[in-house]
Amino acid sequence: MFYFNESAGISSLDPAFARDNANIWAVNQLFNGLVQTDSNMNITPCIAHSWEISGDGKVYTFHLRNDVYFHDDDVFPQHKGRKVVAADFIYSFNRLADPLVAASGSWVMGQVAVDEYNKHLAISASDDSTLEIRLKKNHPPFISMLAMQYCCVVPGEAIIKYGKDFRSHPVGTGPFRFSYWKESEQLVLLRNEHYFEKENGIQLPFLDAISISFIRDKQAAFMEFLQGRLDFISGLDASFRDALLTPDGKLMKNFRGKFELQIHPYLNTEYLGFLMESSPGEKELQPLQQKKIRQALNMGFDRQLMITYLRNGIGISGLHGFVPYGISSFNPEKVEGYHYDPIAVKRLLTEAGFPDGVGLPEISLSTTGSYLDLCQFMQKQLSVFGIKIKLDVNQPGQHRELVSKQKLKFFRGSWVADYADPENYLAVFYSKNFAPSGPNYTHYNNPHFDSLYEHAMSERIDSIRMNLYSEMDQTVMEDAPVIVLYYDQIVRLIQRGITDVGINSSNLLTLKRCRK
Repeated sequence: MFYFNESAGISSLDPAFARDNANIWAVNQLFNGLVQTDSNMNITPCIAHSWEISGDGKVYTFHLRNDVYFHDDDVFPQHKGRKVVAADFIYSFNRLADPLVAASGSWVMGQVAVDEYNKHLAISASDDSTLEIRLKKNHPPFISMLAMQYCCVVPGEAIIKYGKDFRSHPVGTGPFRFSYWKESEQLVLLRNEHYFEKENGIQLPFLDAISISFIRDKQAAFMEFLQGRLDFISGLDASFRDALLTPDGKLMKNFRGKFELQIHPYLNTEYLGFLMESSPGEKELQPLQQKKIRQALNMGFDRQLMITYLRNGIGISGLHGFVPYGISSFNPEKVEGYHYDPIAVKRLLTEAGFPDGVGLPEISLSTTGSYLDLCQFMQKQLSVFGIKIKLDVNQPGQHRELVSKQKLKFFRGSWVADYADPENYLAVFYSKNFAPSGPNYTHYNNPHFDSLYEHAMSERIDSIRMNLYSEMDQTVMEDAPVIVLYYDQIVRLIQRGITDVGINSSNLLTLKRCRK
């Protein structure tokens, strides 16, 4: 049995509500979709063994395996899970899009066309093994979106029988099946003896069971790990990070050899954003409307020093674009961002009319308590240039709401990818995605960027699309609507004797190949 803790708790085991890591990790053990992501974030077959995309990019045809079965459950005749067929995906995707279900992942189906006669999604099956999905228009990231846990297949019989209780009585096809869940205490999953995937001819999974505890205190969970009662821990809380890691991100000597430290790129960009819309009479806002002031702020602090001393070396300095490391088809280093450059800062301030910061109004930066130390570091380093930063600390929920409603002129933000395509990051700057209805929280508006974005969305050749993405990212960097602080990294601790705990840049936990 593999033991791990989920301090955030799990709210649902229904794929339609797999919106955070806690739910996603559990759902990933219980369910499967048409496709999946491997350790390098490449899209690989799952229930669909192959697929084709039409020349215009609007029709996806998937060919399904014929050896995939739902878990045994009372909802099926003789309590035996039946074979998955194409109609199950039609049902699952229409359920995901149904407003009455109010699924967290309903937006994924927003790219799919709607049949004008029955108002259902334009998804059809010519037979049990062939599924066709028709999009409204070409959208290259769609195949990556289908790898999200939202898009896992569910049996209609179980949804009808269990209703909302499907959240706590899941029936899937995954490597593990549901056994027991006492909320806030323990969740147990057992090996699916009829699972379809194999590794070198041996049926997966290798583990017999998974036990998930829900200890809310991260320090207490860490002590459980040190005492060998947890096999794995993800993320290092500040309360014990300094005791565990050196400033350069290595294990302290007294822990070396006792367990494995796993560090991996994470599709999470931590940044500061500027509201790019000005209002007449707002004196404080006007300097931030000057590109040279935003560029000066970008170059006025040492990112690597910040990561070394405040994050124990965990993270990659945000010296390139907004798109982070971790998407195999995209190289952030093709984009030139901002380095610490005191000479350039002084020059830019002078050119902007504020030599040595004289006359520059105090700038308010809004953040949350968790990131206060990073902002204080910036505040101190920028003060050397006469740039005065006032820090406003908000509660996380309040902060998100204020950012969404454009109530903050300069704010801390982060963007974690929903799917493995750079478009997920660059959509943050597309003018048609203005918040609160979209993710463009800075209200950045550049017609050249928009034309590149629209070109990329119509481009079928991946290499050309990646070049367009790089040009878009470079355009954003030059306009500086954001300050990229760092690209985050995943940190995991794993007990000795445990191998193949699956990881990729979306921080997905995959245990079907794990051995203990």
